[in-house]
Formats: sequence, structure tokens, C-alpha cells
Amino acid sequence: MLCGLVAGSACGDKGGPEAKPAPAKHGASAKEKEQAAAKKKEAIPDVSAAQILERAKPLFSPLPEVMASPDNPVTDAKVELGRMLYYDTRLSKNHDISCNTCHDLEKYGVDPRGTPTSAGHKGQMGDRNSPTVYNAALQIAQFWDGREPTVEAQAKQPILNPVEMAMPNEAAVVAVLESIPGYVEKFKAAFPDDAKPVTYDNMAKAIGAFERKLVTPAPFDQFLAGNMGALNKKQLWGLQLFMDVGCTTCHTGPGLGGTMFQKLGSVKPWPTKDEGRYKVTKQEADKFVFKVPILRNITKTGPYLHDGSIADLGEMVQKMAEHQTAKGRLSDAELDALLAFLDALTGEIPKELIAKPELPASGPNTPKPDPS
Repeated sequence: MLCGLVAGSACGDKGGPEAKPAPAKHGASAKEKEQAAAKKKEAIPDVSAAQILERAKPLFSPLPEVMASPDNPVTDAKVELGRMLYYDTRLSKNHDISCNTCHDLEKYGVDPRGTPTSAGHKGQMGDRNSPTVYNAALQIAQFWDGREPTVEAQAKQPILNPVEMAMPNEAAVVAVLESIPGYVEKFKAAFPDDAKPVTYDNMAKAIGAFERKLVTPAPFDQFLAGNMGALNKKQLWGLQLFMDVGCTTCHTGPGLGGTMFQKLGSVKPWPTKDEGRYKVTKQEADKFVFKVPILRNITKTGPYLHDGSIADLGEMVQKMAEHQTAKGRLSDAELDALLAFLDALTGEIPKELIAKPELPASGPNTPKPDPS
């Protein structure tokens, strides 16, 4: 996002000796208002990349190549199977919804329809925004309320949710998978030591293994690795502000978030009926508490918040400053610099990894779509 340029003053026509003075102005023109606003913008201060890097190192870290877990070692066979399952609509009751429907890998892992929440089975709308799947395995928990600990555990939930993919139970999902000969072979290859490879847990492990490779390295990672030219002057100032304003109270680690839970409206109350993590824990202290979202690819993953109620990133950042920090409202220049820094978190999508695979053909006993 570009900073507004300061417009030069326009010269009026120069009259001769008899030229009359211009009439007094009773209101500023739109152009003059624009010029005045531009003049109010602060100049980007001189910043030291080396000093900012030293401040940043204890707070952040570059993305790993794989978001590994000892509980689910990532193998090529698991990833290949997981990619297929991620794209397969036969895991839904009506064969019309896959993981990719609401977490489109070509669109930075969010719902390409751009709605605040996502439409599921029979067009039913979910009650929370679909977060990005990219870099999600970095987080301490999954879902906005943190009700599942890992991407493997998370992968099990939408398939059985009656509002989302609407499969009746785990046994029905396993029956679908076992009815597809190609999947039976892929599960054997991915889980060679299991007497019964095709299970609901193994389905989730395969999807999880695939998701653990959905990493999007960005210019910010190059900077953290020591490349002083990876961020431009405005982005460096934005990073400095990010630390000075107090954004790092919540947004730290390799994902710049996802490491803790926080009350929405911790400084200034936020109007929401969603009680957040309280629904899971029933603890009074968890009312209006949500998992802090990661900021990786944040310029590409709107709309924002648990309910998708904010469409514009600039508005979102300004509201966070007001509701979550002691500083309060940002100046135009500060906001512009922070947005520039956030753009440096936009990473590279792994095109080869997410290429839509050819799915195994259904067998004679594969259940048909059920729109009911």
C-alpha cells in the first residue's frame, strides 16, 4: 500500500495590472483538503535495520520448512494422501464440499467467496469466519476458541459438523474411503505398519501431514535471517511501530500470533455476542476470549475477526490499536507504515505442493451424494 504523495500547490493564472484579487474562499476545495491531509502525514523517520533486527530477534523467528510434530511424522506418502483427501468432496454428505471449499489453497487458504462466514451443507452458514490453513500448524490450538489442539484433531471436526460437510459419523466416512480402491492402496502406503490402515484417525493424520507443509516464506523471513535489504524503509518503520505500539503483546513467534488466547476488547470493550472460549471452558475469565490469529498473509486473508465483520485491513488495524493497546488511535502515517510491514508477511504459496491431484475413482459401492 502506497503512502499518499504530498501534492504541490497549483499556480493560478497571472492577471495583468488590472487583474482583480481572487474572491475570498468560504470553504476548502476537495483538492485543498487532500493537500492538507497529505501535509499532516509524518515523514518516514530514519530507522536502523540492524537495530530493529536485534529488537525483533527475541520476538519472532523465521518459518520452518515443515511444521513438524513427533505425534505425526510427515512422510511423502502421508502428504500425497492428505492432499487428495483435502480436495475430495466425497468426504461430505452431498459430495459438494471439500476442505478446499472453505480454505482455498489458491486464495491463501481462506474462503474465496469472501463472505464473513462460510456456507456449508444445504447452504447453511457457519457462525465463525474460516481462518487460513497456511501456517496454521504453528499455533498452540485450532479454531477461534482453541477447542482442538492440533491440525490433525481439527481435520476431524468439519466433516462431521451438520452445518459444514454433514457426514453422519466416523463409520460413514470410513465406509466411503474403503469403497474407493485407490484410497485403500494409498492408506496402505501411508500407514504400512497398521493392521487396519483405513481409519478416521489416519485420515486426519494424512490431512494433518499435508497441512504441516503449508508454509509460506515471506520477505520478513529473509530479514530475520539477516538480509537487511529485505524490508524497505516504510516496512522497517512499520516493524518498529509494531513493537513500540504493543502489537507484540499478543502477536509474536514465527506466525506472529497463534501463541496465546486474549480477550477481544482488553482495553476498550468490543461489541460482540460471541462469548468465545467460554463456550469451551465455561470459565468466566474466558468470556470474549479468542485465540490470537496469526498475521502471516494477513493482507490476503480477509474478512477479519472471528465473525468476519471487518472487511478492510486498515480499519481492522486501527480498531485493534484502539481496543487492544494503550496507545489508542494511530496517525495516518503510522497506520500506513504498519500496513506496509504487514504486507512484508505475505508469503509465497507452494504451487507444486497444492496442485490439485487426480483423485481415485469411486468404486461400485461408493455412496451417492445425499442432499438431504
